[in-house]
Amino acid sequence: MDALGGARRRWRRSVLVVVRTMWILVSIVMMVAAGVAWATYQDLDTGVRRSKAIPPDAARSVGAMNLLVMGLTTRLDLNGDPLPDDILAQLQAGESDRGGYNANTLMLLHIPNDGSQATALSVPRDNFVDLHGVPGAPVKGKIKEAYGRAKIAEETRLRAAGLQDLHELEYRGREAGRRAQIETVSTFLDVPIDHMAEVSLAGFYYLARALGGIEVCVNNATRDPMSGSDLVAGRQTLNASQALAFVRQRHGLKNGDLDRTRRQQAFIAAVTYKLRGQGAATDPKILSGLMDVAKQNVVLDEGMDLFDFALRASSLTGGRMTYLTLPIEDTQTVDGESINIVDVTKVRKQVGAMIGPNLAKPSSPPPTTATTTAPTTTSAPPPPAAIPCVD
Repeated sequence: MDALGGARRRWRRSVLVVVRTMWILVSIVMMVAAGVAWATYQDLDTGVRRSKAIPPDAARSVGAMNLLVMGLTTRLDLNGDPLPDDILAQLQAGESDRGGYNANTLMLLHIPNDGSQATALSVPRDNFVDLHGVPGAPVKGKIKEAYGRAKIAEETRLRAAGLQDLHELEYRGREAGRRAQIETVSTFLDVPIDHMAEVSLAGFYYLARALGGIEVCVNNATRDPMSGSDLVAGRQTLNASQALAFVRQRHGLKNGDLDRTRRQQAFIAAVTYKLRGQGAATDPKILSGLMDVAKQNVVLDEGMDLFDFALRASSLTGGRMTYLTLPIEDTQTVDGESINIVDVTKVRKQVGAMIGPNLAKPSSPPPTTATTTAPTTTSAPPPPAAIPCVD
């Protein structure tokens, strides 16, 4: 039963991180498309947490943007403090000391500069690879572990040097974790990482609550005690807690994981419709809530300009996103832990084929493309798609 419960918790974390991450990115893009005031973007751009994990002289992609999305398992906030008890209860994810700092979701978003089809490449978290940026590196481990190992090592070093401030330890430990995770993924895939976005478990719930409900459509009534899902057939509006259950459910669905994936995609479509089709992106109250959530639950690298990102990333909401997952060679059990065996040479060749030829690393970084003044015109976005009905 413990093993089954652990598997359920791992599955829930993976699904939630993917969905809330895409929601954050879609929200940013849609707010730009809706024509939200320029001052709002400046406020968000300067108010969101920033990381120095990607140095200015890091190698960059050519003709595209590679954004690494890292979803953490921690139940703590960005300062390392426990979440409120009522929020933990809504998350149904255990106590605040659960989860650790594994990067349970690693997704590379490859966004071409010309607005053509983007790719979301998921990296299985249990791939057994060389970890970089950790003591004794490179050392073998699950790719998700680079963040947590580096964080613990840095905090141990800082404590030995006399640092006692818990918030400063948390910040500097997480920065070490981000650097290690980025270096590990970049080396494994042999691609440059231009930008990063980090989110944790609470972000999804807060975003759902800020939007004041999301409308979805299901073909048949479903009930699943494991996820808490209890839906009638047809269109209905979900609150934040129900939204969690909607994207978590796979039991009781005909095609299991496949139907769950379709629910994730339908959920993103519903968010798009809420933001643009129903005008939520221009509602001052909702917009203020989204801004607060982003500032308190999202970390971006300091070189990422949100308006520039949104103008590039129309493919995230225009139906031109391809979802791929790296294949594995074999799964083995070592010391009671399941690991994925991968052929690094084959993986790198596959990545090149999946996301195109624009992966060259220039000898010097390109000039910054940060937006410093408000653009005078933008192209009209396509109308929002209808909310799809799913199983």
